[in-house]
Amino acid sequence: MKLAPEVLPPAFYPVGLNLVGRHCIVIGAPDDKEAIEKTRDLREAGADVTWLHDTATLREADLAGAFLIISTPQDARLSAWLRELADRHRFLLCTIDQPAYGFVAMQAIVKSGAARIAISTGGISPRVGGILRAGLQSALDGTFARFLACLSHQRRLNRARNADDAAARRATMMNAADGFEVQVEVTYPAWFLEELAAARPQPKGGD
Repeated sequence: MKLAPEVLPPAFYPVGLNLVGRHCIVIGAPDDKEAIEKTRDLREAGADVTWLHDTATLREADLAGAFLIISTPQDARLSAWLRELADRHRFLLCTIDQPAYGFVAMQAIVKSGAARIAISTGGISPRVGGILRAGLQSALDGTFARFLACLSHQRRLNRARNADDAAARRATMMNAADGFEVQVEVTYPAWFLEELAAARPQPKGGD
């Protein structure tokens, strides 16, 4: 398969993976921040993780039985080889910052209590994804986590009190969320605001 690494897919379809007990491989140097983070997150999700550090000695046999492989070096030759193997052996592949080679795009994850919010720019701008994550993470702080925990407690009580009335259970939990609101404000860089201004239709001059 001939790949054009500069061409991104039109969009990535967001999903969540159950990785408990699945064999996952991270490829990246021991001091690679991305590889460290992905290894930690995969293990947190219950995956059976192998971390391969030396790409120079990497062999096809080293990747046998993988369900998901995440490669962090951003090496086009390595990524193209991994894509060939992924097509042949049918494993999921993520090539960090080279989305055209892989099937999986990593998402920026916001964590607060039991809530998880995944953010993806489709590989276009990891920095924008990181800024979105930081903003949401700041808003969904410990107070939000406690709010979710209280809702969870109310949900358990509600299921016991209205065990035979599904409509009442739903109404009670809907009412419990009354007053919860989220306000979002976005600020854009000057060059983009100038582009927007230039693209606006100009008023026609007088006759």
